[in-house]
Amino acid sequence: MTTNATATNATGTRFEDLPALMALMTGAEKHGPAATSTLDALWVLYDRVLRVTPETAEAQDRDRFLLSKGHGPMAYYAVLAAKGFLDPAVLPSFGGYDSPLGHHPDRTLLAGVEIASGSLGHGLPLAVGTALGLRAQGLTDPAVWVLVGDAEFDEGSNAEAVAFAGAYGLERLHVVVIDNSSATHGWQGGIAQRFAAEGWSTATVDGRDHEALHRAYTAEHPGRPHVVVARVEPKEQH
Repeated sequence: MTTNATATNATGTRFEDLPALMALMTGAEKHGPAATSTLDALWVLYDRVLRVTPETAEAQDRDRFLLSKGHGPMAYYAVLAAKGFLDPAVLPSFGGYDSPLGHHPDRTLLAGVEIASGSLGHGLPLAVGTALGLRAQGLTDPAVWVLVGDAEFDEGSNAEAVAFAGAYGLERLHVVVIDNSSATHGWQGGIAQRFAAEGWSTATVDGRDHEALHRAYTAEHPGRPHVVVARVEPKEQH
């Protein structure tokens, strides 16, 4: 059974309030499914897992979250607003001239955004580099999380990143794959199996089930990077 427990935070926002925040963003948006497919996974991460707040967004020991699936950022902006990283009053400016809320997120314009993203295949390699860099500095506590879409595995850069991270045992690296069956090619045997073959810890869950997501996010994986494949309803083809 899918269970989505109501949770609130310092701003008083609940998960059930997020669609209303997304509805404030009325600018032209061509990637609606890219946004809605990520909403549950993002909420559970920010509400129950990530160790970062607006006050610690620049702290050296913060957890890092990288949105690779940045071409549909409405859900991301809604969650950032719910968590106090940005003023909800800014949401109606989405996509407008001089708005900080572009069709791809920009790290120079928004607190808490780690990378400018949207081009397929970039976020996971950047997350690998981030995890490797933190380890080189002796910072073994911060976790690195990256959310990617299944279609990004059409890009060869991700295959290289997965192989490297497994070989180097980047334990603080975590990947969330939103699988809405939108990949052109995909990976033979499934996404999780490909990660497992490269030495990763894996979990595959219902991407709308908050308790299942939380269990998968917090599973122990000593000595190995970890991937959570969150399956959601297939993207409609037009």
